[in-house]
Amino acid sequence: MQVDKILAERPHKRIYKSGNFVVKEFDSDFSKSDILNEALNQARVEETGLRIPQLEEVTKIDGKWAIIVDYIEGKTLAQIMKEDRANLEMYMEKFVDIQLEVLSKRAPLLNKIKDKMNRKISETNLDATTRYELHTRLEGMPTHNKVCHGDFNPSNIIITPAGDYYVLDWSHATQGNGSADAARTYLLFSLDGDTEAAEMYMNMFCKKSDTAKQYVQQWLPIVAASQSVKGNENEREFLLKWIDVVDYE
Repeated sequence: MQVDKILAERPHKRIYKSGNFVVKEFDSDFSKSDILNEALNQARVEETGLRIPQLEEVTKIDGKWAIIVDYIEGKTLAQIMKEDRANLEMYMEKFVDIQLEVLSKRAPLLNKIKDKMNRKISETNLDATTRYELHTRLEGMPTHNKVCHGDFNPSNIIITPAGDYYVLDWSHATQGNGSADAARTYLLFSLDGDTEAAEMYMNMFCKKSDTAKQYVQQWLPIVAASQSVKGNENEREFLLKWIDVVDYE
């Protein structure tokens, strides 16, 4: 397939524009079940009516699996925030509104966020006592069935020239508690070193969703632990620091 423009290159995958489509091409040794699950997530979220790129095809290109979706012209919200930092609060409000719309949807066939987090916590190198505490805390958190993006950050939002938005990258989508998704977003801003945006996001999400900040904060050690099994060493060290806030009783 013709490569018009490389959009992103990540470990084990590359994403490029080809005509009116975006191709996410995976390394030949990438897990087939993970690829098919990502495509299935995309299809299930499409059915909620959210504005997302439409899934067009799951295929093989030169022996490598690929997911093909519609190309959306526009800028990422991350680019817009960076270029116009003076209006960060206005853009953050739009960002939170989009997340709340996502969380208002239901997709009963998506995997459950608690199941995923329990599995990830078990995969960490944390000691048995800490893993037990995290599993216990997770089980004690309320169970919801909201659509959770799993990687909701401004770089996954495209704003078109007409001002419409589209949400990209549903590979981590689950159903569950929206405050877990908010905790993940807060950690993503923090990982980026943008403390101002992180605190602005947390305050705005809690205000608009009428959620106590302490409730979202209770998710932070759980989310940090579940995310620490992936990513580079610097990210892992940062996330592990958040696990230290677990209160032992």
